[in-house]
Amino acid sequence: MGIDIHVLNFLRYAKKHRDFGKVITLGRQAIYVEESLIRSSLSASSEYTNDTYCERLLIDYFGASSVDSIDNSSFEKASVIHDLNRPVPSELCGLYDTVIDAGTSEHIYDVTEALKNCSRLLKPGGQIIHIVPANNFCGHGFWQFSPELFFSLYKECYDNTEVFLADLSNIRIWYKVKLPADGQRVNVVSSAPLYLLVRTVLRDAGFQHDRVQQSDYAFRWTQPPTKVADPKKGRLRVVKACIRRHALIYRPLAAIYRALLHPKAPTPKLKGNPALLKLAVKSVLR
Repeated sequence: MGIDIHVLNFLRYAKKHRDFGKVITLGRQAIYVEESLIRSSLSASSEYTNDTYCERLLIDYFGASSVDSIDNSSFEKASVIHDLNRPVPSELCGLYDTVIDAGTSEHIYDVTEALKNCSRLLKPGGQIIHIVPANNFCGHGFWQFSPELFFSLYKECYDNTEVFLADLSNIRIWYKVKLPADGQRVNVVSSAPLYLLVRTVLRDAGFQHDRVQQSDYAFRWTQPPTKVADPKKGRLRVVKACIRRHALIYRPLAAIYRALLHPKAPTPKLKGNPALLKLAVKSVLR
């Protein structure tokens, strides 16, 4: 858990919208950005030096009035000791202007409870900031996340939800994810690890996390029923479905086939995905 260059830049993006006010971080956030880069990014004085953790950074450069941290253990001396698998104490509810989840929720088993806690901690009008793993983080924590989760989770009772993807192999580019519509999924394949960068604003305290459904299914459920296919047709589709069911055989053969037919075919990249808008990070922060 901590602040690397993508996290720093996304916090800068959030600061464009508002000062952070009273902040709580999920886990205590260490700083992993070189001092020289922080000085240039934040126009900090030449005397600036990193602390181990982020509290002074957020107060001095992001408009935080105070910074708490919440963790299951005291090993990093968090100011609030609480297991986020459980609802946060009532005295913490509605207390904060900004909740920062920078690489924490993927390590919490009951992730739905952890996400509810983010909203419980927040004042109406406050912001939630997530920087969490997407593709190619298998083994890092319990979970990896999809843009769909946050668009669906924050559909009701939240405003201005934005989702970006950050490619860890390129610190200069982000991809803004378009809101899924008309039953279409946002499918993303990448060769490099990806972060999800999410910002949303809680509209009111009556938030709902118990009616969350995947958007393409919710769309289908509103459509007229489709006709039953003629059993005499579509034999080729049936054959393909049988092959897919035998994936242990099909996938290695398909990989060999592709390698022989297209030996120089590139690894799938984010560019060209119609659901993603490629943006220079400098332009986003300008």
